[in-house]
Amino acid sequence: MTKEQYLTKIETLKKWAHAYYVDDNPIATDEEYDKLYHEVLDYETAHPDEVVEDSPTKRVGGVVRDEFSKAKHIKRMWSMEDVFTTEEVQEWLDRVEKNVGKCDYFCEPKFDGASMNLLYAGGKFVRAITRGDGVIGEEVTDNVRTIRSVPLTIDYDGLIEIRGEVVIRKDDFEIINKERIDEGEAPFANPRNAAAGSLRQLDSSVTAKRRLVFYPWGLGENSLTQSRLSEKMDFVYNQGFLKPPYSKECNTIEEIEEFYQFLISKRDEIPMMMDGMVVKVDDVHLQEDLGYTVKVPKWMCAYKFPAVEKVTKVNDITIQVGRTGVLTPVAEVEPVDLDGAIIARATLHNFDEIERKGLMIGDSVILIRSGDVIPKITKVLTDRRDGSEKPISRPTECPTCHSEVLDEGTLIKCQNLDCPDRVVNSIIHFAKKGCMNIDGLGSKIVEILVKEEKITDILGLYYLKSEDLEGMEGFKEKRINKLLDAIADTKGVPLHRLISAMGIEHIGEVAGKSLALEFGLGIVDATFEEVVAIDGIGEEMANSLLEFMRVNHDFVLKLFDEVQPTVEEKVEAEENPFKDKTVVLTGSMSVSRGVVKEMLEKLGAKVSGSVSKKTDYVIYGEDAGSKLTKAESLGVATLTEDEMRGIV
Repeated sequence: MTKEQYLTKIETLKKWAHAYYVDDNPIATDEEYDKLYHEVLDYETAHPDEVVEDSPTKRVGGVVRDEFSKAKHIKRMWSMEDVFTTEEVQEWLDRVEKNVGKCDYFCEPKFDGASMNLLYAGGKFVRAITRGDGVIGEEVTDNVRTIRSVPLTIDYDGLIEIRGEVVIRKDDFEIINKERIDEGEAPFANPRNAAAGSLRQLDSSVTAKRRLVFYPWGLGENSLTQSRLSEKMDFVYNQGFLKPPYSKECNTIEEIEEFYQFLISKRDEIPMMMDGMVVKVDDVHLQEDLGYTVKVPKWMCAYKFPAVEKVTKVNDITIQVGRTGVLTPVAEVEPVDLDGAIIARATLHNFDEIERKGLMIGDSVILIRSGDVIPKITKVLTDRRDGSEKPISRPTECPTCHSEVLDEGTLIKCQNLDCPDRVVNSIIHFAKKGCMNIDGLGSKIVEILVKEEKITDILGLYYLKSEDLEGMEGFKEKRINKLLDAIADTKGVPLHRLISAMGIEHIGEVAGKSLALEFGLGIVDATFEEVVAIDGIGEEMANSLLEFMRVNHDFVLKLFDEVQPTVEEKVEAEENPFKDKTVVLTGSMSVSRGVVKEMLEKLGAKVSGSVSKKTDYVIYGEDAGSKLTKAESLGVATLTEDEMRGIV
């Protein structure tokens, strides 16, 4: 075979594979494909230097890793705001249109799988990263390379991040589970778990056998010039990616609702698991105008499908003790299959809810689950009682440490700071992503460390030595060193992360940043008046912070000494025309609006997303829309980008 013949056969194989895996319309038999595939493989074995980058032979896997490394997304992968009713969709639309005016929306199915970010550079597929915490995920490139619906080359020169969902079709899921049962392995609970588990195989040849497919739904880093997201996605589909079976451009709540009901009617027919519909503002400039909250884009939401309901029986009530000491009742129910997941437990929130529902042990109940929402009991079927049911009493002591509890009505709390469950849950919270992010310190390991009395609080993590862990179940030298290194790496973290990680009730990431900037390490001695004076912090949050610091004052100082957090200085902007002014940005500028926003914030300006009488300046670029018109009608001062730069 000549090289020219080899290249021709590669193109034929790619064409056949695309027809089979992407178009779902085979144009060659399995026998024909296998014969041609082995001819190509024989040539590549004889001429290893001539193997092309996107040869189908690179799809079979075979790379075996010891572990997955972490990798950072170029642009953050956001989660979505969930809405569940027509009224909530209307509220979301009202918020959008209040800020940017009437706009077009792009709707498509929300597949239930594992979110993935693909990076292409110079037209070549170079990296695949799981969503992770949205900033950093796990690098699974070798495994994703085996997915046939992921092109290895595209017609695009620069850097582009293509986001989407890795899923397993329902019929393939059944085949995989049958194979696992035949081989004596436990079946997967649902297609989403199967997809996620397949992506995390250390041996990529296992992933290659799992029939994974990739559906793109968005973009991160890119320099595509199309003004609409739907047009950008058309470019992506034209590169050989799968297109969702249905999508629709909508302008009104009626059109959105009609398409939503249509997708629900197709729920069983569509071969992938769906848990809702995604609604996005289609205009990219308007997306930029709307921006983001701390957690979600303001320009997209997930309209979740109705919850799946099942009737089951409550066998018992167990009590969980959280890191703040709150006792939460959990219903242990007869296991039921809810939308592909086996459910054996349901949250009850508190004992007041048990009393409101009139729930008894032995009752038949209606259980619902919608997407990722924790299963919950919506109704007690009292007409099915036979007299064997038992009442549920409010606890008077902690089920873990047996100390007397404080019954505040809605909340029942264990007051014992040394309660093992409180200790375990506070350490789990401290170590999780978004807090101290201690890789390798999962809940099971924390439970072992506390049970073996290796640590009694979060401070104890910093006193751990390798000899403390030697000989413990599952702890080998490599794992011990990795864990101790991960703990050591948390030293010097920004103070706001340490504040969030302490688990102070009502104090999360946003409040932690404000407090760290205002008080620094002096937060331990802050007064009520000083705390409530901070924008966004109310009396309940202030009381919670002060009570925590009163009880744990010396402990927090020791933690500061051990971790040595980085304290961000509060920089006072020099006098300039934008200091303490409210500014709105609109239109396309010479650099991204995020860069302009950051520059203005450093000058002491507050950059807002909407125009009002309180706006001091609207700074506009090309194709400025409704915000500029509104500013002019209100008499708000307007500046071009060049004019803004001229007076800085």
